[in-house]
Amino acid sequence: MATDDLMSRALDQLGEDAPSVEAIHRLADAGGAHEPMAINEVAELLDISPHTLRYYERAGLVEVARDSHGHRVYHSEAVRRLVFLTRMRLSGMPMRDLQHYVTLVDGGEQTVPERLDMLLEHRDTIRRRIRELTLSLTATEYKIATYGGATGPDALT
Repeated sequence: MATDDLMSRALDQLGEDAPSVEAIHRLADAGGAHEPMAINEVAELLDISPHTLRYYERAGLVEVARDSHGHRVYHSEAVRRLVFLTRMRLSGMPMRDLQHYVTLVDGGEQTVPERLDMLLEHRDTIRRRIRELTLSLTATEYKIATYGGATGPDALT
């Protein structure tokens, strides 16, 4: 799975500014995928493998329709869910948590408080990881500087 490519594409779509609600809606729109899509089209859109899409289906994370020939047909609702799932996987959410979250979503509106609690806890985890990564980046930048290399956000790789 090319998560680096997916993350780069998502960050490029957000731009340099802090993410806005509109930017997040654009990311969740999955590129305007409104027509039914084949597995290879969805895999390309999300930059994941067809194998991963089949795994998500087997794991109960997404329901996928079949055409008269038995081929998978991804409707916009399934694609939107897959966009969310891939963003959560990129953020480090474990599969078991995603499965629980999807079970809650499928359980209806009465599960909103528990879903909110899950997402608040996950947000705290992401924020902690960002702080840890920031510290790691600072230590790396320090070492680069000690060897005479350029540092900072504008330094070339």
